[in-house]
Amino acid sequence: MNKVKLIIAREYLTRVKKKSFIIMTILAPLLFAGLMIAPVVIAKKTMESQKQMNVLVIDENDFFINKLEDNAQSVFTYRSGDVNEFKKELSIGKYDAILHIVKGNASLRANLFYEKDPPTRFAAGLEKQLDKQLFDKLLMDTFNIQPKQFEMYKQTTQATITSIRIDESGNEKASNADVSKVVGMVFGIIIYFLIFFSAQQVLRGVLEEKTNRIIEVLISSVKPMQLMLGKIIGVAMVGLTQLVLWIALTLTLIVGVQFVAPNLFAGDSEMMQTAMQTQMSVGSENFQSLQNTVDVEQLLAQNSVFEQIQSYFNISFTTLLLCFLFYFIFGYLIYASLFAAVGAAVDSETDSQQFVLPVTIPLLFTMIMFVPITEDPNGALAIWMSMIPLTSPVAMLMRLPAGVPLYELLASMALCIVFFFFCVWLAARIYRIGILMYGKKTTWKDLGKWLRY
Repeated sequence: MNKVKLIIAREYLTRVKKKSFIIMTILAPLLFAGLMIAPVVIAKKTMESQKQMNVLVIDENDFFINKLEDNAQSVFTYRSGDVNEFKKELSIGKYDAILHIVKGNASLRANLFYEKDPPTRFAAGLEKQLDKQLFDKLLMDTFNIQPKQFEMYKQTTQATITSIRIDESGNEKASNADVSKVVGMVFGIIIYFLIFFSAQQVLRGVLEEKTNRIIEVLISSVKPMQLMLGKIIGVAMVGLTQLVLWIALTLTLIVGVQFVAPNLFAGDSEMMQTAMQTQMSVGSENFQSLQNTVDVEQLLAQNSVFEQIQSYFNISFTTLLLCFLFYFIFGYLIYASLFAAVGAAVDSETDSQQFVLPVTIPLLFTMIMFVPITEDPNGALAIWMSMIPLTSPVAMLMRLPAGVPLYELLASMALCIVFFFFCVWLAARIYRIGILMYGKKTTWKDLGKWLRY
Protein backbone atom coordinates (compact mmCIF):
# COMPACT_ATOMS: atom_id res chain seq x y z
CA MET A 1 0.00 0.00 0.00
CA ASN A 2 2.89 2.37 0.81
CA LYS A 3 4.35 1.75 -2.65
CA VAL A 4 1.02 2.68 -4.27
CA LYS A 5 1.00 5.92 -2.25
CA LEU A 6 4.52 6.72 -3.41
CA ILE A 7 3.54 6.18 -7.04
CA ILE A 8 0.42 8.33 -6.61
CA ALA A 9 2.51 11.11 -5.04
CA ARG A 10 5.08 10.87 -7.83
CA GLU A 11 2.47 11.04 -10.59
CA TYR A 12 0.62 13.87 -8.88
CA LEU A 13 3.58 16.08 -8.02
CA THR A 14 5.29 15.52 -11.38
CA ARG A 15 2.23 16.65 -13.30
CA VAL A 16 1.07 19.59 -11.16
CA LYS A 17 4.57 21.12 -11.33
CA LYS A 18 4.56 21.17 -15.12
CA LYS A 19 4.29 24.56 -16.80
CA SER A 20 1.47 23.29 -19.02
CA PHE A 21 -0.62 22.42 -15.94
CA ILE A 22 -0.08 25.84 -14.36
CA ILE A 23 -0.76 27.72 -17.60
CA MET A 24 -3.98 25.80 -18.36
CA THR A 25 -5.16 26.16 -14.75
CA ILE A 26 -4.90 29.95 -15.10
CA LEU A 27 -6.06 30.34 -18.70
CA ALA A 28 -9.11 28.04 -18.60
CA PRO A 29 -11.01 30.05 -15.90
CA LEU A 30 -10.29 33.24 -17.84
CA LEU A 31 -11.75 31.58 -20.92
CA PHE A 32 -14.82 30.20 -19.08
CA ALA A 33 -15.55 33.53 -17.39
CA GLY A 34 -14.96 35.35 -20.66
CA LEU A 35 -17.44 33.13 -22.49
CA MET A 36 -20.08 34.03 -19.90
CA ILE A 37 -19.35 37.75 -19.57
CA ALA A 38 -18.02 38.85 -22.97
CA PRO A 39 -21.18 38.17 -25.04
CA VAL A 40 -23.30 40.18 -22.60
CA VAL A 41 -20.83 43.08 -22.51
CA ILE A 42 -20.36 43.12 -26.30
CA ALA A 43 -24.09 42.97 -27.01
CA LYS A 44 -24.80 45.66 -24.44
CA LYS A 45 -22.09 48.00 -25.76
CA THR A 46 -23.22 47.35 -29.33
CA MET A 47 -26.79 48.31 -28.49
CA GLU A 48 -25.64 51.42 -26.63
CA SER A 49 -23.40 52.60 -29.47
CA GLN A 50 -25.81 51.75 -32.29
CA LYS A 51 -26.55 54.75 -34.47
CA GLN A 52 -30.14 55.92 -34.87
CA MET A 53 -31.00 55.61 -38.56
CA ASN A 54 -32.49 58.66 -40.28
CA VAL A 55 -34.97 57.17 -42.77
CA LEU A 56 -36.73 58.98 -45.57
CA VAL A 57 -40.14 57.43 -46.37
CA ILE A 58 -41.62 57.83 -49.85
CA ASP A 59 -45.05 56.18 -49.92
CA GLU A 60 -46.73 56.10 -53.34
CA ASN A 61 -49.93 54.80 -51.67
CA ASP A 62 -50.02 57.62 -49.07
CA PHE A 63 -51.07 55.06 -46.48
CA PHE A 64 -48.05 55.00 -44.16
CA ILE A 65 -47.59 58.76 -43.93
CA ASN A 66 -46.99 59.72 -40.25
CA LYS A 67 -47.89 56.19 -39.10
CA LEU A 68 -44.44 54.68 -38.56
CA GLU A 69 -43.22 55.13 -34.98
CA ASP A 70 -39.81 56.60 -34.22
CA ASN A 71 -37.70 54.43 -31.90
CA ALA A 72 -34.13 53.90 -30.71
CA GLN A 73 -33.26 52.32 -34.06
CA SER A 74 -34.77 54.78 -36.50
CA VAL A 75 -36.45 58.16 -36.98
CA PHE A 76 -38.70 58.75 -40.00
CA THR A 77 -39.11 61.70 -42.37
CA TYR A 78 -41.88 61.71 -45.00
CA ARG A 79 -41.60 63.19 -48.51
CA SER A 80 -43.41 62.73 -51.80
CA GLY A 81 -42.04 62.64 -55.33
CA ASP A 82 -39.74 60.56 -57.51
CA VAL A 83 -37.45 58.36 -55.43
CA ASN A 84 -34.56 58.85 -57.87
CA GLU A 85 -34.48 62.55 -57.03
CA PHE A 86 -33.75 61.77 -53.37
CA LYS A 87 -31.08 59.10 -53.83
CA LYS A 88 -28.33 61.72 -54.09
CA GLU A 89 -29.19 62.84 -50.54
CA LEU A 90 -27.83 59.50 -49.29
CA SER A 91 -24.34 60.36 -50.52
CA ILE A 92 -24.27 63.71 -48.72
CA GLY A 93 -25.38 62.07 -45.46
CA LYS A 94 -28.74 63.80 -45.12
CA TYR A 95 -30.44 60.40 -44.82
CA ASP A 96 -29.09 56.99 -43.86
CA ALA A 97 -31.74 55.06 -45.82
CA ILE A 98 -34.70 55.59 -48.11
CA LEU A 99 -37.80 53.43 -47.72
CA HIS A 100 -39.66 53.45 -51.02
CA ILE A 101 -43.14 51.91 -50.81
CA VAL A 102 -44.26 51.02 -54.34
CA LYS A 103 -47.80 51.80 -55.43
CA GLY A 104 -50.15 48.82 -55.45
CA ASN A 105 -53.16 47.42 -53.60
CA ALA A 106 -52.81 43.67 -54.08
CA SER A 107 -49.67 43.35 -51.97
CA LEU A 108 -47.16 45.62 -50.35
CA ARG A 109 -43.76 45.88 -51.99
CA ALA A 110 -41.08 48.19 -50.69
CA ASN A 111 -37.45 48.91 -51.52
CA LEU A 112 -34.82 50.01 -49.02
CA PHE A 113 -31.97 52.08 -50.45
CA TYR A 114 -28.76 52.77 -48.55
CA GLU A 115 -25.02 53.30 -49.06
CA LYS A 116 -23.71 51.82 -45.80
CA ASP A 117 -25.11 48.53 -44.55
CA PRO A 118 -27.61 49.19 -41.74
CA PRO A 119 -27.76 47.04 -38.55
CA THR A 120 -29.13 43.55 -39.12
CA ARG A 121 -32.23 44.14 -37.01
CA PHE A 122 -33.08 47.42 -38.74
CA ALA A 123 -34.84 45.94 -41.81
CA ALA A 124 -36.71 43.44 -39.64
CA GLY A 125 -37.98 46.30 -37.47
CA LEU A 126 -39.25 48.16 -40.53
CA GLU A 127 -41.06 45.08 -41.82
CA LYS A 128 -42.66 44.56 -38.42
CA GLN A 129 -44.03 48.11 -38.39
CA LEU A 130 -45.34 47.85 -41.96
CA ASP A 131 -46.99 44.51 -41.24
CA LYS A 132 -48.71 45.89 -38.15
CA GLN A 133 -50.14 48.89 -40.01
CA LEU A 134 -51.46 46.66 -42.83
CA PHE A 135 -52.97 44.20 -40.34
CA ASP A 136 -54.65 47.01 -38.40
CA LYS A 137 -56.12 48.33 -41.67
CA LEU A 138 -57.46 44.86 -42.49
CA LEU A 139 -59.10 44.59 -39.07
CA MET A 140 -60.86 47.94 -39.43
CA ASP A 141 -61.84 47.73 -43.13
CA THR A 142 -62.83 44.06 -43.33
CA PHE A 143 -63.94 43.08 -39.80
CA ASN A 144 -64.76 46.51 -38.33
CA ILE A 145 -62.57 45.80 -35.29
CA GLN A 146 -60.32 48.40 -33.71
CA PRO A 147 -56.66 47.33 -33.17
CA LYS A 148 -56.85 47.97 -29.41
CA GLN A 149 -59.98 45.86 -29.21
CA PHE A 150 -58.25 43.04 -31.09
CA GLU A 151 -55.27 43.18 -28.71
CA MET A 152 -57.67 42.88 -25.79
CA TYR A 153 -59.33 39.82 -27.35
CA LYS A 154 -55.94 38.33 -28.11
CA GLN A 155 -54.74 38.74 -24.52
CA THR A 156 -57.88 37.16 -23.07
CA THR A 157 -57.73 34.13 -25.38
CA GLN A 158 -54.10 33.14 -24.87
CA ALA A 159 -53.42 29.79 -23.19
CA THR A 160 -50.50 29.40 -20.79
CA ILE A 161 -49.21 25.97 -19.80
CA THR A 162 -46.97 25.68 -16.74
CA SER A 163 -45.02 22.44 -16.49
CA ILE A 164 -45.10 21.03 -12.94
CA ARG A 165 -43.22 17.88 -12.02
CA ILE A 166 -44.48 15.71 -9.15
CA ASP A 167 -41.59 13.87 -7.47
CA GLU A 168 -41.68 10.52 -5.70
CA SER A 169 -42.65 12.21 -2.41
CA GLY A 170 -45.63 13.90 -4.03
CA ASN A 171 -44.04 17.37 -3.95
CA GLU A 172 -44.78 19.68 -6.85
CA LYS A 173 -42.07 21.72 -8.53
CA ALA A 174 -42.10 23.96 -11.59
CA SER A 175 -40.17 22.46 -14.49
CA ASN A 176 -38.79 23.61 -17.81
CA ALA A 177 -38.01 20.93 -20.39
CA ASP A 178 -36.05 23.30 -22.64
CA VAL A 179 -33.77 24.41 -19.82
CA SER A 180 -33.23 20.78 -18.75
CA LYS A 181 -32.31 19.88 -22.31
CA VAL A 182 -29.71 22.64 -22.60
CA VAL A 183 -28.20 21.92 -19.17
CA GLY A 184 -28.06 18.18 -19.96
CA MET A 185 -26.24 18.83 -23.22
CA VAL A 186 -23.71 21.15 -21.56
CA PHE A 187 -22.92 18.77 -18.70
CA GLY A 188 -22.73 15.79 -21.06
CA ILE A 189 -20.26 17.54 -23.36
CA ILE A 190 -18.12 18.74 -20.43
CA ILE A 191 -17.84 15.33 -18.78
CA TYR A 192 -17.12 13.66 -22.14
CA PHE A 193 -14.06 15.84 -22.76
CA LEU A 194 -12.88 15.61 -19.15
CA ILE A 195 -13.03 11.80 -19.14
CA PHE A 196 -11.51 11.38 -22.59
CA PHE A 197 -8.58 13.77 -22.18
CA SER A 198 -7.81 12.63 -18.61
CA ALA A 199 -7.75 8.98 -19.69
CA GLN A 200 -5.49 9.94 -22.60
CA GLN A 201 -2.97 11.25 -20.06
CA VAL A 202 -2.72 7.77 -18.53
CA LEU A 203 -2.12 6.17 -21.93
CA ARG A 204 0.62 8.69 -22.78
CA GLY A 205 2.21 8.27 -19.35
CA VAL A 206 2.40 4.49 -19.69
CA LEU A 207 3.77 4.74 -23.24
CA GLU A 208 6.39 7.29 -22.19
CA GLU A 209 7.70 5.10 -19.36
CA LYS A 210 7.64 2.02 -21.56
CA THR A 211 9.46 3.75 -24.43
CA ASN A 212 12.13 5.20 -22.13
CA ARG A 213 12.58 1.82 -20.42
CA ILE A 214 11.88 3.49 -17.04
CA ILE A 215 9.20 0.86 -16.53
CA GLU A 216 11.83 -1.87 -16.19
CA VAL A 217 13.37 -0.09 -13.20
CA LEU A 218 9.96 0.52 -11.60
CA ILE A 219 8.81 -3.08 -12.08
CA SER A 220 11.85 -4.30 -10.18
CA SER A 221 10.54 -2.51 -7.08
CA VAL A 222 6.73 -2.66 -7.36
CA LYS A 223 4.14 -5.02 -8.74
CA PRO A 224 2.54 -4.14 -12.12
CA MET A 225 -0.87 -3.89 -10.40
CA GLN A 226 0.48 -1.37 -7.88
CA LEU A 227 2.15 0.66 -10.61
CA MET A 228 -1.00 0.78 -12.73
CA LEU A 229 -3.28 1.76 -9.80
CA GLY A 230 -0.83 4.41 -8.64
CA LYS A 231 -0.67 5.96 -12.09
CA ILE A 232 -4.45 5.92 -12.57
CA ILE A 233 -5.23 7.41 -9.15
CA GLY A 234 -2.41 9.97 -9.42
CA VAL A 235 -3.68 11.29 -12.74
CA ALA A 236 -7.24 11.29 -11.35
CA MET A 237 -6.12 13.49 -8.47
CA VAL A 238 -4.45 15.86 -10.93
CA GLY A 239 -7.69 16.08 -12.91
CA LEU A 240 -9.75 16.72 -9.78
CA THR A 241 -7.31 19.37 -8.59
CA GLN A 242 -7.48 21.18 -11.89
CA LEU A 243 -11.28 20.88 -12.02
CA VAL A 244 -11.69 22.34 -8.50
CA LEU A 245 -9.27 25.17 -9.30
CA TRP A 246 -11.12 25.92 -12.54
CA ILE A 247 -14.47 26.15 -10.74
CA ALA A 248 -13.08 28.23 -7.87
CA LEU A 249 -11.18 30.66 -10.10
CA THR A 250 -14.08 31.01 -12.56
CA LEU A 251 -16.54 31.81 -9.76
CA THR A 252 -14.02 34.22 -8.23
CA LEU A 253 -13.65 36.06 -11.53
CA ILE A 254 -17.42 36.31 -12.04
CA VAL A 255 -17.98 37.52 -8.47
CA GLY A 256 -15.16 40.03 -8.91
CA VAL A 257 -16.65 41.38 -12.14
CA GLN A 258 -20.08 41.55 -10.50
CA PHE A 259 -18.59 43.46 -7.55
CA VAL A 260 -16.68 45.93 -9.73
CA ALA A 261 -19.58 46.44 -12.18
CA PRO A 262 -22.82 45.58 -10.32
CA ASN A 263 -24.99 46.88 -13.17
CA LEU A 264 -23.16 44.97 -15.88
CA PHE A 265 -25.91 42.38 -16.24
CA ALA A 266 -28.75 44.88 -15.83
CA GLY A 267 -30.25 46.86 -18.67
CA ASP A 268 -33.33 47.21 -20.82
CA SER A 269 -35.18 44.15 -22.03
CA GLU A 270 -34.21 44.47 -25.67
CA MET A 271 -30.52 44.77 -24.83
CA MET A 272 -30.53 41.83 -22.42
CA GLN A 273 -32.38 39.62 -24.90
CA THR A 274 -29.73 40.37 -27.51
CA ALA A 275 -27.00 39.42 -25.03
CA MET A 276 -28.74 36.18 -24.12
CA GLN A 277 -29.27 35.35 -27.80
CA THR A 278 -25.54 35.75 -28.41
CA GLN A 279 -24.76 33.32 -25.57
CA MET A 280 -27.23 30.76 -26.84
CA SER A 281 -26.32 31.08 -30.53
CA VAL A 282 -25.06 27.48 -30.65
CA GLY A 283 -28.66 26.20 -30.59
CA SER A 284 -31.09 28.73 -32.02
CA GLU A 285 -34.17 26.52 -31.57
CA ASN A 286 -33.38 25.91 -27.93
CA PHE A 287 -32.83 29.63 -27.37
CA GLN A 288 -36.13 30.57 -29.00
CA SER A 289 -38.14 28.15 -26.87
CA LEU A 290 -36.16 29.16 -23.79
CA GLN A 291 -36.72 32.85 -24.45
CA ASN A 292 -40.47 32.30 -24.68
CA THR A 293 -40.55 30.80 -21.18
CA VAL A 294 -38.29 33.35 -19.44
CA ASP A 295 -39.76 36.50 -17.92
CA VAL A 296 -37.12 38.98 -19.04
CA GLU A 297 -38.45 41.84 -16.91
CA GLN A 298 -38.29 39.66 -13.81
CA LEU A 299 -34.80 38.53 -14.80
CA LEU A 300 -33.56 42.11 -15.17
CA ALA A 301 -34.88 43.01 -11.71
CA GLN A 302 -32.16 40.77 -10.27
CA ASN A 303 -28.69 42.32 -10.36
CA SER A 304 -26.64 39.30 -9.31
CA VAL A 305 -25.43 37.21 -12.22
CA PHE A 306 -25.88 34.10 -10.08
CA GLU A 307 -29.49 35.04 -9.38
CA GLN A 308 -30.03 35.50 -13.10
CA ILE A 309 -28.51 32.10 -13.86
CA GLN A 310 -30.52 30.49 -11.06
CA SER A 311 -33.74 31.94 -12.48
CA TYR A 312 -33.33 29.71 -15.52
CA PHE A 313 -33.16 26.44 -13.58
CA ASN A 314 -35.47 24.47 -11.35
CA ILE A 315 -33.14 21.59 -10.49
CA SER A 316 -31.05 20.73 -7.46
CA PHE A 317 -27.55 21.99 -8.18
CA THR A 318 -26.20 20.08 -5.19
CA THR A 319 -27.46 16.77 -6.57
CA LEU A 320 -26.28 17.61 -10.07
CA LEU A 321 -22.78 18.62 -8.97
CA LEU A 322 -22.36 15.59 -6.67
CA CYS A 323 -23.46 13.27 -9.47
CA PHE A 324 -21.15 15.10 -11.88
CA LEU A 325 -18.26 14.47 -9.48
CA PHE A 326 -19.17 10.78 -9.07
CA TYR A 327 -19.53 10.08 -12.79
CA PHE A 328 -16.38 12.02 -13.61
CA ILE A 329 -14.36 9.96 -11.09
CA PHE A 330 -15.73 6.55 -12.03
CA GLY A 331 -16.04 7.33 -15.74
CA TYR A 332 -12.41 8.36 -15.69
CA LEU A 333 -11.35 5.31 -13.63
CA ILE A 334 -13.09 2.95 -16.05
CA TYR A 335 -11.61 4.46 -19.19
CA ALA A 336 -8.21 5.14 -17.58
CA SER A 337 -7.94 1.43 -16.68
CA LEU A 338 -8.69 0.44 -20.26
CA PHE A 339 -6.34 3.10 -21.67
CA ALA A 340 -3.58 1.92 -19.30
CA ALA A 341 -4.00 -1.61 -20.68
CA VAL A 342 -3.80 -0.26 -24.23
CA GLY A 343 -0.66 1.74 -23.38
CA ALA A 344 1.00 -1.35 -21.93
CA ALA A 345 0.12 -3.48 -24.97
CA VAL A 346 1.72 -1.26 -27.65
CA ASP A 347 5.04 0.46 -28.28
CA SER A 348 3.84 3.78 -29.74
CA GLU A 349 0.82 6.06 -29.71
CA THR A 350 0.27 5.34 -33.41
CA ASP A 351 -0.07 1.60 -32.74
CA SER A 352 -2.52 2.32 -29.91
CA GLN A 353 -5.21 3.64 -32.25
CA GLN A 354 -6.40 0.14 -33.23
CA PHE A 355 -7.25 -0.51 -29.57
CA VAL A 356 -8.28 2.99 -28.49
CA LEU A 357 -11.04 3.32 -31.08
CA PRO A 358 -13.05 0.24 -29.96
CA VAL A 359 -12.67 1.34 -26.33
CA THR A 360 -13.94 4.87 -27.00
CA ILE A 361 -16.78 3.92 -29.39
CA PRO A 362 -19.36 3.70 -26.52
CA LEU A 363 -18.39 7.20 -25.36
CA LEU A 364 -18.53 8.57 -28.91
CA PHE A 365 -21.86 6.82 -29.56
CA THR A 366 -23.34 8.52 -26.49
CA MET A 367 -22.32 11.92 -27.83
CA ILE A 368 -23.83 11.09 -31.22
CA MET A 369 -27.11 10.14 -29.52
CA PHE A 370 -27.29 13.23 -27.30
CA VAL A 371 -30.30 14.62 -29.22
CA PRO A 372 -32.66 11.63 -28.67
CA ILE A 373 -31.40 11.29 -25.08
CA THR A 374 -32.15 14.92 -24.17
CA GLU A 375 -35.38 14.99 -26.21
CA ASP A 376 -36.77 11.96 -24.35
CA PRO A 377 -34.74 11.55 -21.12
CA ASN A 378 -37.10 8.89 -19.80
CA GLY A 379 -37.27 6.88 -23.02
CA ALA A 380 -35.92 3.35 -23.39
CA LEU A 381 -32.76 4.48 -25.21
CA ALA A 382 -31.86 7.06 -22.56
CA ILE A 383 -32.55 4.67 -19.67
CA TRP A 384 -30.47 1.81 -21.07
CA MET A 385 -27.56 4.06 -22.02
CA SER A 386 -27.57 5.56 -18.53
CA MET A 387 -27.28 2.03 -17.07
CA ILE A 388 -24.45 0.68 -19.22
CA PRO A 389 -21.22 1.69 -17.41
CA LEU A 390 -19.33 2.60 -20.61
CA THR A 391 -22.03 5.11 -21.60
CA SER A 392 -23.67 6.05 -18.29
CA PRO A 393 -21.19 8.80 -17.24
CA VAL A 394 -22.33 10.93 -20.18
CA ALA A 395 -25.88 9.65 -20.66
CA MET A 396 -26.89 9.97 -16.99
CA LEU A 397 -25.55 13.54 -16.82
CA MET A 398 -27.71 14.36 -19.84
CA ARG A 399 -30.77 12.86 -18.13
CA LEU A 400 -30.30 14.25 -14.62
CA PRO A 401 -31.55 17.84 -15.21
CA ALA A 402 -34.90 16.44 -16.40
CA GLY A 403 -35.25 14.29 -13.26
CA VAL A 404 -34.25 10.66 -12.77
CA PRO A 405 -35.88 8.21 -10.31
CA LEU A 406 -33.64 7.50 -7.33
CA TYR A 407 -33.57 3.74 -7.93
CA GLU A 408 -32.31 4.27 -11.50
CA LEU A 409 -29.60 6.63 -10.31
CA LEU A 410 -28.44 4.25 -7.56
CA ALA A 411 -28.52 1.27 -9.95
CA SER A 412 -26.43 3.17 -12.48
CA MET A 413 -23.88 4.15 -9.82
CA ALA A 414 -23.67 0.58 -8.48
CA LEU A 415 -23.07 -0.78 -11.99
CA CYS A 416 -20.30 1.80 -12.53
CA ILE A 417 -18.54 0.75 -9.32
CA VAL A 418 -18.78 -2.98 -10.10
CA PHE A 419 -17.66 -2.46 -13.69
CA PHE A 420 -14.68 -0.40 -12.51
CA PHE A 421 -13.35 -3.35 -10.49
CA PHE A 422 -13.87 -5.61 -13.51
CA CYS A 423 -11.93 -3.16 -15.72
CA VAL A 424 -9.07 -3.01 -13.19
CA TRP A 425 -8.88 -6.81 -13.12
CA LEU A 426 -9.01 -6.96 -16.93
CA ALA A 427 -6.44 -4.20 -17.39
CA ALA A 428 -4.08 -5.66 -14.77
CA ARG A 429 -3.87 -9.01 -16.60
CA ILE A 430 -2.91 -7.24 -19.82
CA TYR A 431 -0.67 -4.71 -18.08
CA ARG A 432 1.50 -7.27 -16.22
CA ILE A 433 2.58 -8.93 -19.49
CA GLY A 434 2.32 -6.15 -22.06
CA ILE A 435 4.37 -3.65 -20.07
CA LEU A 436 7.57 -5.64 -20.76
CA MET A 437 6.77 -6.59 -24.37
CA TYR A 438 8.88 -4.79 -27.00
CA GLY A 439 9.35 -4.99 -30.74
CA LYS A 440 6.20 -6.97 -31.53
CA LYS A 441 2.90 -5.74 -32.93
CA THR A 442 0.23 -6.77 -30.45
CA THR A 443 -2.96 -8.23 -31.88
CA TRP A 444 -6.39 -8.92 -30.40
CA LYS A 445 -5.43 -12.59 -30.35
CA ASP A 446 -2.41 -11.77 -28.18
CA LEU A 447 -4.63 -9.86 -25.73
CA GLY A 448 -6.88 -12.90 -25.45
CA LYS A 449 -3.89 -15.10 -24.60
CA TRP A 450 -2.63 -12.66 -21.95
CA LEU A 451 -6.03 -12.70 -20.26
CA ARG A 452 -5.85 -16.47 -19.89
CA TYR A 453 -2.34 -16.57 -18.41
